[in-house]
Amino acid sequence: MSEAQIKITLPDGAVREYAQGSSAMDVALSISEGLARNVLAAEVNGEVWDANRPIATDANLKLLTWRDEDGKSTFWHSSAHLMAEALESLYPGIKFGIGPAIEHGYYYDVDFGDQEFDSAHLEKIEEKILELARQKNTYERKEVSKSDAVAYFEEKGDEYKLDLLKDLEDGTITFYTQGEFTDLCRGPHIPHTGMVKAVKLLNVAGAYWRGDENRKQLTRIYGITFPKQKELTEYLHMLEEAKKRDHRKLGKELELFTFSEKVGMGLPLWLPKGAKLRERLEAFMRKAQVRAGYDPVVTPHIGHKELYVTSGHYEKYGEDSFQPINTPHEGEEFLLKPMNCPHHCEIFKSKPRSYKDLPVRLAEFGTVYRYEQSGELHGLTRVRGFTQDDAHIFCSQDQVKDEFKKVIDLVLYVFESLGFDDFTAQISLRDPENHEKYIGPDEGWVKAENAIVEAAAEKNLTTVTELGEAAFYGPKLDFMVKDALGRKWQLGTIQVDYNLPERFQLEYVGSDNQKHRPVMIHRAPFGSLERFVAVLIEHCAGDFPLWLTPDQVAILPISEKYADYAQELYKLLESEDITGFVDNRDEKIGRKIRDAEVKKIPIMLIVGEKERDAHEVAVRRHGTGDIGTMKVEDFVKYFNSEKEKSLGGKE
Repeated sequence: MSEAQIKITLPDGAVREYAQGSSAMDVALSISEGLARNVLAAEVNGEVWDANRPIATDANLKLLTWRDEDGKSTFWHSSAHLMAEALESLYPGIKFGIGPAIEHGYYYDVDFGDQEFDSAHLEKIEEKILELARQKNTYERKEVSKSDAVAYFEEKGDEYKLDLLKDLEDGTITFYTQGEFTDLCRGPHIPHTGMVKAVKLLNVAGAYWRGDENRKQLTRIYGITFPKQKELTEYLHMLEEAKKRDHRKLGKELELFTFSEKVGMGLPLWLPKGAKLRERLEAFMRKAQVRAGYDPVVTPHIGHKELYVTSGHYEKYGEDSFQPINTPHEGEEFLLKPMNCPHHCEIFKSKPRSYKDLPVRLAEFGTVYRYEQSGELHGLTRVRGFTQDDAHIFCSQDQVKDEFKKVIDLVLYVFESLGFDDFTAQISLRDPENHEKYIGPDEGWVKAENAIVEAAAEKNLTTVTELGEAAFYGPKLDFMVKDALGRKWQLGTIQVDYNLPERFQLEYVGSDNQKHRPVMIHRAPFGSLERFVAVLIEHCAGDFPLWLTPDQVAILPISEKYADYAQELYKLLESEDITGFVDNRDEKIGRKIRDAEVKKIPIMLIVGEKERDAHEVAVRRHGTGDIGTMKVEDFVKYFNSEKEKSLGGKE
């Protein structure tokens, strides 16, 4: 009797037959040994598996390597186990919490008990990790009953694993073993430890078990590994470059923003130069919105609690909001605005609407407030008060896809104008296993999800689909942008919502003279101005495009004898909408130039006797040097040309 066969369908559509129980690694070996050496894991029918796990039925198969996000994630999760093995050999008797892969690398939470540990020990642990990696121990998966799992960790005395087991049921529990280390783990893992060639333990932090500050604080050790030493070297270089570009550091040096404990944690104060930057971004967006048919609105910073109860925000975000504001009127409560959309719903509802009025596009730079935990605050990227370039489009069902595509065009225009040319559109849908996280009937969700998928396809966007990442009221398209260092940021979002119009009982009269419910599209191309500015600072290292930079020119008189000419020049340029300052300090011109370079001023205008007498300026570009002497009127033409170029030629 012939051996049972299974059909394996590869990503290119090719179908191959293999013996039942063959693994993804067997498939890779049948294609080429070179490919097999690089396989880290496999996607089997949409689920990530160990490459050596037997496949019992027909399956769609994708082999995962270092180029795949799930391949990297598997590599780093396996590295967390390898680090745990090294730690257990160096510190016998320690206990482990969780050790997941993260966006870059992994961490493991460790209880060292009475044993001494600090960051000075990291190098010794790195050496042990590499020693164990060279043993090329395989990661062995084993299904375990709950009673056996409990018995194992009771004998080991690890209360953290026993706590995790409380939430697990028989038939869902697996152990993984490599070398002398066994861990409770769902997997998957890479084939063997020898694939780890380079390691760096990055830092140490404290972390409460299960995130509960009433429980024990564990030691969280962060690390990263690579299959080649060269990749680690490049990553460490990127980290050093990231430190130089840190928006908190540059924001202080360039005098853009500050924070004050007296004002409150997570509440940024924009300094004059930062305020100019914000104003330019807002003016840029306002102009684009007017062209796209938006009407500006302004709403208060607070709203009645019932407004957010109606919208569902109080139920979903109440714990993350500032506590209600009680007025002198008994029982009356207001909230700091966590979202702009409920206010815009009330504006739409403020008068009767006809199908002839649609779409209604309402736009606002609205400041909202969320009570983020103090440990999660980080510069401008995670704050408690931030301004969204928010807009809401109220349209008919037939208009949804076209309106969605127009918003995509606006987002792409923003990215092009600011030099973000490497991005992916993430289609964020409901978690199919957990519908209770969301509000509204399935019918509306299906329509909304289909509209997003179709619009993204028709605009030829490069997309990925993420289940469970939808907003609680609707699916969305999130733009994931890579900066100059290759780091990924979420900037810009578009959401389709059938639920808030229902909750607020929004209506318009259709061509059939009947009342209909509009569909609502939420959009914010910047996302929040605070986060957008932070990412922009780090992306361009503070060298903003000419149209955006707060001080576009520095006028540098060679000596005080030419201060009057410098001031005359300043006023002339100001009348041409060219902003900057005069450096009248009693310093040598070389020092003035160096200081302007440090401040990243795009253009320096050096003036002395020759320039004054000829009504000229000697022009110097930041990072480039001298570009020649020009008549003032010629410089204005040059500046406007360069400004237009810096905006992608779309001024």
